[in-house]
Amino acid sequence: MMIFATIVLMGLGSYAMRAVFILLLSNHTFPPLALKALEYVGPAVMAALVMTMLLSPEGGHAPRVYEWAGLATAAVVALLTRNHIYVLVLAMGVYWGLGYLM
Repeated sequence: MMIFATIVLMGLGSYAMRAVFILLLSNHTFPPLALKALEYVGPAVMAALVMTMLLSPEGGHAPRVYEWAGLATAAVVALLTRNHIYVLVLAMGVYWGLGYLM
């Protein structure tokens, strides 16, 4: 029962942290500089996900072939389409597909 209560409280806390900003800032306009800075959040998160994929908690390992293939796919798709959804879907498809086959 204690684990269930912890999960529920953590969920409510997470929801409250996001809702507070939406409720408090919904009537305000953001300065153009802040909006420009927010454009870089998506690519920064993608880079963080890629780096955690390549580095293990122990300090790192040599990337495997399917990891390099996923990164190469992400780079090519990003250059050709400029669409984050296509990049994510295709690169993860290559990564998981080759990882499964190897």
